[in-house]
Amino acid sequence: MKRLKSLLIATVLFLGANQAINAQAKTAHVDVNEIISKMPAMLDAQKQLEKLSATYDAEYKTMAQEYQAKIEKYDKEASTVGDAVNQTRQTEVQDLVKRITDYRDNAQKELQKKEADLVKPLMEKIKASIAKVGKAKGYQYVLNVADLLLADGPDLTADVKKDLGF
Repeated sequence: MKRLKSLLIATVLFLGANQAINAQAKTAHVDVNEIISKMPAMLDAQKQLEKLSATYDAEYKTMAQEYQAKIEKYDKEASTVGDAVNQTRQTEVQDLVKRITDYRDNAQKELQKKEADLVKPLMEKIKASIAKVGKAKGYQYVLNVADLLLADGPDLTADVKKDLGF
């Protein structure tokens, strides 16, 4: 009888501990930066951005050379032309500086917008894949490893890459 009582108590404790373990949320982690950096579509997007950036850089350099040439020309001729011409040239140079600055600012905005347009669908695809893999493996939470101080649990990065096809 004493053994039966001990066995019953041990069984209750075991089942209670088992339920406590099962009640804990299952978590895993994934390295989103690694996934996106190796994603073929992201590599294509980076090439598009580099090409667009090179186009903007070439135009900016052309404008800067035009500015430099005008400054040199106007400096050489400043003493031989009248004040009215110098004033007109000064206004022209200021307008050119404003045009160059505006171009640079617009180019940066356009590049940022293009990057956001290219990256947003890729991030949505990654999030959907993480959710799919996490649910299939029975996880309730999947965290980005970049936000963790310790990532000692299951890593789903390889599974997500496989699901995405690379």
